[in-house]
Amino acid sequence: MSTNLKDKTVLVVGRGSGIARAVGDAALAAGARVIAAGRDRAALQESYGDTEVTVATVDLTDEGSIKALAAELGAVDHVVSTASARARGLVSELEPEAIVRSFHTKVVGPIMLAKHFAPTMPAGGSFVLFSGVAALEPDPGYLGVAATNGAVNTVVRSLAVELAPIRVNAISPGTIDTGAWDPLGEQKKAELFARLSAGNPSGRIGTPEDVAHAVLFALTNTFLTGTCLAVDGGQPLRVATGT
Repeated sequence: MSTNLKDKTVLVVGRGSGIARAVGDAALAAGARVIAAGRDRAALQESYGDTEVTVATVDLTDEGSIKALAAELGAVDHVVSTASARARGLVSELEPEAIVRSFHTKVVGPIMLAKHFAPTMPAGGSFVLFSGVAALEPDPGYLGVAATNGAVNTVVRSLAVELAPIRVNAISPGTIDTGAWDPLGEQKKAELFARLSAGNPSGRIGTPEDVAHAVLFALTNTFLTGTCLAVDGGQPLRVATGT
């Protein structure tokens, strides 16, 4: 299988760091023309200023913004949506607004991306959405996240049928060291990662590059559609093994 994206245009929706940045870098290395889009255009310009990535503005909670971006860019070959707005908290703490925002960002927004980009996408094009390990590993405090990710898995299967031969897949990361855990402080972060690593069959925490490799596979494997690829080090298996 070739991972060559030469002469292909890849739109990556998300921030200019972590997984989104790793995906953009991987697509560039594979020869693609990369467009990074998100709500904070200035932050994207600062992040990608030393690269050949083009930046654009989009708000996944606003269909008008998505429609405008599709009109601005015209046909693209692949769309990758990494954006999220996690609704964390126990059910007793969850606010409806947080759940709605999570769904709009990770479920409704990507559906609107498909609505406005698929009509001009070539038959060999694809969408890659992002689910997550919480859909398979129920954990107190992650109900909103799990519900959102479970919905993404369903959306991918439905879109894969409706948009065929355009392919639609999802990536489901486990715990990834994107910098999101840095606010815990160095010691607490190290303790958390050590505990999680000990329970994972892979024996370690994931990296943004691990996820980016899976995205590149999904973009370039033309016999892959309607699938959610787990890049989680076997994290859900901790329950089965009792660790």
